[in-house]
Amino acid sequence: MAVKRSRKIKNRPGVVKGKQWSEPPKKAYFFSDYRWSESMNELTLTLPLWLDGTRVIPDPERTLTVASPWDGSILGEVALGDVSTLNAAVASAHAAFQSWSRAPNDVRRSILERVRRGLEVRLHDLARCIALEAGKPISDAEAEVTRSIQVVRVAGEEAGRMEGQWLDLDWTEAGRGRQGLVASFPRGVVAAITPFNFPLNLVLHKVAPALACGATCVVKPSPRTPMTALMLGEILHEAGLPPGVVNVVTCPNESVQHLVAHPLVRVVSFTGSPAIGWAMKGQLPTKEVLLELGGNAGLLIDEGSDLEQAARRAVLGAFANAGQVCISLQRIYVVGQAYERFVALLAENTRALAIGDPLDPHTQIGPMISVEAARQAGAWIAEAVAAGARLVCGGTRDGALLAPAVLTGTDASLNVVCKEVFAPIVSVIPVPDFDTGLAAINDSPFGLQAGVFTDSVERLMRAWRQLEVGGVIHNDIPTFRVDHMPYGGSKRSGNTREGLRYTMEAFTESRLLVLQARLRDTV
Repeated sequence: MAVKRSRKIKNRPGVVKGKQWSEPPKKAYFFSDYRWSESMNELTLTLPLWLDGTRVIPDPERTLTVASPWDGSILGEVALGDVSTLNAAVASAHAAFQSWSRAPNDVRRSILERVRRGLEVRLHDLARCIALEAGKPISDAEAEVTRSIQVVRVAGEEAGRMEGQWLDLDWTEAGRGRQGLVASFPRGVVAAITPFNFPLNLVLHKVAPALACGATCVVKPSPRTPMTALMLGEILHEAGLPPGVVNVVTCPNESVQHLVAHPLVRVVSFTGSPAIGWAMKGQLPTKEVLLELGGNAGLLIDEGSDLEQAARRAVLGAFANAGQVCISLQRIYVVGQAYERFVALLAENTRALAIGDPLDPHTQIGPMISVEAARQAGAWIAEAVAAGARLVCGGTRDGALLAPAVLTGTDASLNVVCKEVFAPIVSVIPVPDFDTGLAAINDSPFGLQAGVFTDSVERLMRAWRQLEVGGVIHNDIPTFRVDHMPYGGSKRSGNTREGLRYTMEAFTESRLLVLQARLRDTV
């Protein structure tokens, strides 16, 4: 792909003071100085961090280079923070918490509404940024921004639904004349650690509920895709968010431990790999550590199901975003005689996918996040074939671009089945009956979501009871998600539920007030 150089924008080290949230600035500071253009694939500027309501380049010599997964072209340089930057960000968030946690509900909702409008105005800028730095097809990137707008809208609505509880305490003689009032209060500073695969939506799944419930945040985005999060920081500032309520700091992954262990951080919200997440939780026994991790999601197709519909949906579930989705479909179990026909339909739909340049509006599958990630996935395909599996279609690699692969004859012990591949690879496995399929889905250390195609209500209810997952999706793929539903897993897939209201519950804690009435007479 030809790369054309944009007009140059000189680096501007230092800080530019922001305005108070009650008086939103009329002009964006940085990204609006240069809008993404149709001919632009390279930026020549250093993007600043967002710290205490200002844009900051702590050290012009310390930067992070962001490259396109598609062709390796340099998209820009991002300012890189260190331990002292993280300390400043946490201190800023802690100071802002004192007032933001007491902000009236209508103030929080008004700012969220302005954030929503800011996202709508910048939809195409954000989508292009996501496509460039994440390699996500532009149509999918636009869909991610649209989802993010909905996330912010729902967060504003949920802010108005935070209700308390009134308790009569006179169940015993000791409780006579007393009533209880229970309400939720924000815990404090949230360390939000986010991955590359949804660089806007998964950031907002932490930031939006924090804003709605009165918590403050330090966002540490993925070093692969920091530019989208920094653009969001600008939108938050334009919306009039008070300084320090949300700080966006790019830093080396090695610095994360310092952030999460900081004594002023009360909540750690982490989306990423199970190994890192569970190790982090083990090191932080006194903090609220919320883990949304990975999986190797399964789909069970019962006898009598609509195979054409199942195959069409399975292609989307297995290969969207090049398989780099926590609930990407990785294992398909087909009951009875439908197996061969389903494999043929799946292969036909897979071969029809348009693979290539993420900026091409016709592209359905773009590159993986890096050449290394694609090479690892290709090695796992080769390992499976060497062990006797059949590669029905796909599996060829060109740099970071991996053609979607359909495998059959895979053993449950192979990496492509028992581990999270996080790549466009799916295995199709025959099972003799429905219950064997349920057991096969459960035969995994993960349990995020599962899909079940069946026309039997009894079998569906059985699947709901028996599957060890956070969600069972009927007549659809496990990759289905709408952003206000409770989303999360069991086993090694996590310990929490996201979805705006559920995240708000996790970011807050219940507090009881016992009221004592003065009684003239004792009964």
